[in-house]
Amino acid sequence: MDLTKPSELRALLEAHGVRLTKRFGQHYLIDRNNLMRVVTAAALEPEDLVFEIGPGVGTLTRELAPRAKKVISVEVDRGIVPILRQAVAEYANVTVVEADALKLDLPTFLPEQWGSEAGVRGKVVANIPYNITSPLLAQLLESKYLFSSLTLMVQKEVAERLAARIDSDNYGSFSVFAQYHAVTTIAGIVPRNAFFPPPKVDSAVIHLVPRAAPPVDVSSDDAFFAISRAAFGQRRKTLLNALTNAESLPFDKGQIQAALDVAKVDGNRRGETLHMEELAAVSRALFPI
Repeated sequence: MDLTKPSELRALLEAHGVRLTKRFGQHYLIDRNNLMRVVTAAALEPEDLVFEIGPGVGTLTRELAPRAKKVISVEVDRGIVPILRQAVAEYANVTVVEADALKLDLPTFLPEQWGSEAGVRGKVVANIPYNITSPLLAQLLESKYLFSSLTLMVQKEVAERLAARIDSDNYGSFSVFAQYHAVTTIAGIVPRNAFFPPPKVDSAVIHLVPRAAPPVDVSSDDAFFAISRAAFGQRRKTLLNALTNAESLPFDKGQIQAALDVAKVDGNRRGETLHMEELAAVSRALFPI
């Protein structure tokens, strides 16, 4: 079974009476070179535990299984699950779970699935459904201690935001969030015609290695991210005005100016010009405890 061949994939779906829907953001990778790009970037070892989200019909799963000790594949579409189970039936180390990944309590779910290896950090390898990319990434990064790496196929523009550097158009609070939690790199661009059916945008393979400790000193994660979101929330405004007008921050203009003075950050600058350390300095000044 070669699910990278459109004819075989189409025949398999038709045999099960399955029609793809926009609801689940289903676009299946049918280019073997780009499929292997994901596998290569994941750098799997024989003892690795893999968590896969949105496996679909199992195209990527069938490449992960021979390279890992265990693969836990979570699929929300009950119509696709029987096809997935058939596709991976030959691999005893693959567990298919019918569930909504966004609703899983990962710190409970994954140790239960890992069993005797519950203390080992796993690797996330997935072609993420486009329609849940942002919330799923946030969920994974907030549980980063469970993983040694995350290798994900996402929309190209999302990958560019995640890996964006200061002073670029793509640099924003999502960039800061990802890079605070992990070292983030783009492993390659995947054209839209590598999928069936083809999406309207290109994709990219993004590789994230969770940090053991934050790259900057903050009083709390919540305070730091509150400042980051506020700084980028109104991109045309100066930092002073953006923070002053942020409904999530309980400070007046005078308090914010005083904090900026303490942090030695010019309030006339804009969010996209701020290094992570400068955002951290502002957050420490406003939220010292």
